[in-house]
Amino acid sequence: INDFSYLHTNCFELSIYVGCDKYPHESELPEEWENNRESLIVFMEQVHRGIKGIVKDLHGKGIPNAVISVEGVNHDIRTGK
Repeated sequence: INDFSYLHTNCFELSIYVGCDKYPHESELPEEWENNRESLIVFMEQVHRGIKGIVKDLHGKGIPNAVISVEGVNHDIRTGK
């Protein structure tokens, strides 16, 4: 489902499993957090990498449904409404 969202809605979703137990008991969550806290925080900081911005016309208004292509990346992105 994550691939569908990325390809058809430009929404990038992730599912991360940090252990062998997909549904750990509530009592295990604090230890799981401590075991993975630093790496998860560093991973979340990566959201600030890459290219971001607003596509505007000559008058400063946003351009809906503009196609953004990056050479070497086989997936175009469209701006929102």
